[in-house]
Amino acid sequence: MSEDAPANTATAEKQLPKDLAAEKGMVNVQIDGKWIQVPRGTRMIEAAKMVGTEVPHYCYHPKLSSPGNCRMCLVQMGMPPRPAPGAAPEYGDDGFQKIGWMPRPVIACANTVAENMGIRTTGDLVETTREGVMEFLLINHPLDCPICDQAGECKLQEFSVEHGRGQSRFKETKIKKPKNVDIGKNIRLDDERCIMCSRCIRFMDEVADDPVLGFSQRGTNTSVTVHPGYRLDNNYSLNTADICPVGALTSNDFRFQMRVWFLKETKSIDTNCGTGANTVIWTRGNEIFRVTPRQNDDVNSAWMPDSHRLAFNTLQTDDRLTSPLVQKDGKHVGTSWMEATAKAAEGLGMCQPNEVAIIASGRMSNEELYLTKKIAEALGTDLLTIVPRLEESDGKLISADRNPNTTGASLIWGTDDPAAKIDAIREGVASGKIKSLIVLQEDLLAEAGFKAEDLEKLSHLVSSHTHANPTATHAKVVLPSVGFAEKRATYVNVTGRLQRTNQAVIAPGETRDDWESLAALLAQLDQEYETPASVDKILNSLASEIEAFKGQTFGSIGDLGVQITETGVTIPLLEQEKARVESGQVVG
Repeated sequence: MSEDAPANTATAEKQLPKDLAAEKGMVNVQIDGKWIQVPRGTRMIEAAKMVGTEVPHYCYHPKLSSPGNCRMCLVQMGMPPRPAPGAAPEYGDDGFQKIGWMPRPVIACANTVAENMGIRTTGDLVETTREGVMEFLLINHPLDCPICDQAGECKLQEFSVEHGRGQSRFKETKIKKPKNVDIGKNIRLDDERCIMCSRCIRFMDEVADDPVLGFSQRGTNTSVTVHPGYRLDNNYSLNTADICPVGALTSNDFRFQMRVWFLKETKSIDTNCGTGANTVIWTRGNEIFRVTPRQNDDVNSAWMPDSHRLAFNTLQTDDRLTSPLVQKDGKHVGTSWMEATAKAAEGLGMCQPNEVAIIASGRMSNEELYLTKKIAEALGTDLLTIVPRLEESDGKLISADRNPNTTGASLIWGTDDPAAKIDAIREGVASGKIKSLIVLQEDLLAEAGFKAEDLEKLSHLVSSHTHANPTATHAKVVLPSVGFAEKRATYVNVTGRLQRTNQAVIAPGETRDDWESLAALLAQLDQEYETPASVDKILNSLASEIEAFKGQTFGSIGDLGVQITETGVTIPLLEQEKARVESGQVVG
């Protein structure tokens, strides 16, 4: 019996929760009385999230470093008492040691968990300290919630209700700080609302790599400011307004435009370059008021460039095309879709296959590119291309490929370079060999190097675009197109991720979805083609023919997309964030 005892003890020790967790790189943590296992090194605030508990915070952001300066995330921590010298730890029947609770709170944003640790997010100690923190934050804060742009999504409002006192004990005069300060082309600062969380400072320093913000003065006079001689003109500056927990930083474009509780949120993606940043489109009625980034750690983290988010304004200009046009006696006049489609097909059918070309766009969706390929097949032409848009990457989120769907065009058309024939088509138009041309969502004179006198040589030009443009002035038939926020469609970004846009607003006038106008034209050119009932049917047909899309539907894509091919391309900002996560600087 005595010889077996040590072996049994060793077996029992191996079954302790701490040993079972350690084998998986985990630790056991008790949160508000409930034991859970979390990865070693997890911050307390993130561990609490795992059990559905939100620890209130201002300065903490998982994508940024944790300075621990707001003190709002205070919790009570406990650890097992240290055993006497030579004594072994004592475990209860549940396999855990008794927790001894510390008499003072600790910040949850910067402290990490340890084996057998206890965390209390409620209780007299925690609630009293949070009330004290809230009282200090509100001492000099202005009582201007009714006119503040952040109302409705302000963490100071939310946490003051949950954790603040019922009345203020502050009787002195509030300190007045600068208001409505112009610190950048896209950002306005109301410093009197700032609670010194430093999120904006850390974002500009750590993510945007443009450390132009900082604190000046001391104590209650501390202010966030732009360094002398600098401005907050970085192309990622509006992200500071997104992460500001109060109304200190606001967007010039959205300021005083609309209350957020009146707005509808539509999940979508950005189509201004090949990255395809995930977005939320905020609308009321049929008007877009703002576009903000939506977190997707496989695409854009939690950020997006200012230039891309503000591009929605181009959809709401007076030069939008709103009805089909045909050229009569040298002038464009409005017509029906039926007549416009018939005239487009008639002119194309009067030419030989080698005299017809199609210039599509890398801005078109997968469904539209698929139908364009079918139109080329119906016409018997292999002169099919997109307009290339290759520029310098900004080293963050703006891709060198300014087309959002070059990858999709490559997969659907079965070519490594869908823009390979642009030069041949340009030369064919100039020489007169090409007599009929379809131009989809492109302005050839502005972005493809074509000349007006060459377009005049064409016997038939069909143009489709969202806006009136120089190319359309030469067209026999002009078809209005829908913008990115006006359609439901799919795209493949530069890394090979299939994503979807969702319709947030209705296109103006008589504008039809592009898949409808392309399907109608295809039905005119191919009498056996059956017009699909919806864009879902087109994706189904596409998925049945193209291997990379096999089995994909709008439902299977989901809100965050799905990887359908590997391109070898990486997104610089994500690589930078990955390195910071691995070094423990951020949670990510």
